[in-house]
Amino acid sequence: MLSRQFVRENPDVVRDAIEHKGVTGVDLDEILEIDEEWRELKAHGDDLRHQRNEVSSQIGEYKREGEEEQAQAAIERSSEIKEELQDVEDRADELEAELEERLLEIPNVPHDSVPVGEDESDNVERYREGFDDLRDLPDEVVPHYDLGEELDILDFERGAKVTGGGFQFVKGDGARLERALIQFMLDVHREQEYVEVSPPIPVNSASMSGTGQLPKFDEDAYRVGARHGDDYDDDDLWLLPTAEVPVTNMYRDEILLDDDLPVKHQAFSPNFRREAGEHGTETRGYVRVHQFNKVELVNFVRPEESYDRLEGLLDEATEVLDRLELPYRVLDMCTGDMGFTQAKKYDVEVWAPGDDMDEGPAEGGRWLEVSSVSNFEEFQARRAGIHYRPERHESAEYLHTLNGSGVAAPRVIVAILEYYQNPDGTVDVPEALQPYMGGQEVIEGHDPIGETAVGEGDGE
Repeated sequence: MLSRQFVRENPDVVRDAIEHKGVTGVDLDEILEIDEEWRELKAHGDDLRHQRNEVSSQIGEYKREGEEEQAQAAIERSSEIKEELQDVEDRADELEAELEERLLEIPNVPHDSVPVGEDESDNVERYREGFDDLRDLPDEVVPHYDLGEELDILDFERGAKVTGGGFQFVKGDGARLERALIQFMLDVHREQEYVEVSPPIPVNSASMSGTGQLPKFDEDAYRVGARHGDDYDDDDLWLLPTAEVPVTNMYRDEILLDDDLPVKHQAFSPNFRREAGEHGTETRGYVRVHQFNKVELVNFVRPEESYDRLEGLLDEATEVLDRLELPYRVLDMCTGDMGFTQAKKYDVEVWAPGDDMDEGPAEGGRWLEVSSVSNFEEFQARRAGIHYRPERHESAEYLHTLNGSGVAAPRVIVAILEYYQNPDGTVDVPEALQPYMGGQEVIEGHDPIGETAVGEGDGE
């Protein structure tokens, strides 16, 4: 969140951030009015406390001088001041609570280097990698959802039967490939000096608020409740939408030391998002799903180092794609497409050649976001109360937080199935993953199970 002082002193900057990020429902003028009334009440309260102290001194003097009538009048005045002060403090507390809640609605201010734009069409491509030496592709690349079912490594129908739309089974060599990818990513990031943590999967509302998922995106998350008889109780728990939430909140309401920084954590987790399957044609396949695995990278750094660290974090995330030899591009996200909490954000998009699209390489295909690399500056740290102390004798300050996916597994699996497929319908295992699959070089698929797999006329 932004500080009250910043909002108060920079209303035009905050107003531009609200407009450029397309955030609706925020009445900045009303927030400023609440802040002004709160400050007036605080000043009035200070004045009343000063009056009370003066009257208290007078009471003692009057009693010492035997002026009982004046002393009694001073006592009555002290009582009146006490009652008025209590009313003022109660109202100030109400306004402060409302102000804190309303400040959570204000988005982070974009960094000066962020392109101003309304939507994804205004994002700026920064660079591409891997297109100078593309591997030979089949004349017609089979989309991953068809190829996955033909190889019997992706089963969307049974996933929907067991849970619902947006859920799937990953089977056989598909499951092995995904597990290999995850372990490979963890190893790459360990080389980059990331300390792995295994986080809890449910997180509480304070954690969701600390990283900015609440109150803005509560409808996109899965709430957890416990059953008692015929009723379900609210346990104030959410299935994590990203490991960013628990890992960032590890240090909520704590003070780190300067010698601790930078802190670099990585975490593998399943992730759960309702919104992920509500985008038209991409509800098909393994691109937009409600449950998916990824490795998350979270950094805690000194404020003056955060933008250098952002570039380093981008390099650390894209190294996974470099080693897998998958073509990709990096986008500098515009204000309207960068998100509520970020000050600056890069998207890393891998190229999947299995579907034609209007925009993309000459070979067709489409871009799939596999990582968002973001600098939040002190926005999350202020919400979560995460400080650091530059020197042991100095006051604590808010540090800066950054994160990026390192990377999202399903969409990398999609890219592998489409980019590494062969004309005979098999899929080559990227060389970097072969040691994690026991030396296996090719995915040839499996015989399907069940009556529905029997060919026409073969079921008798």
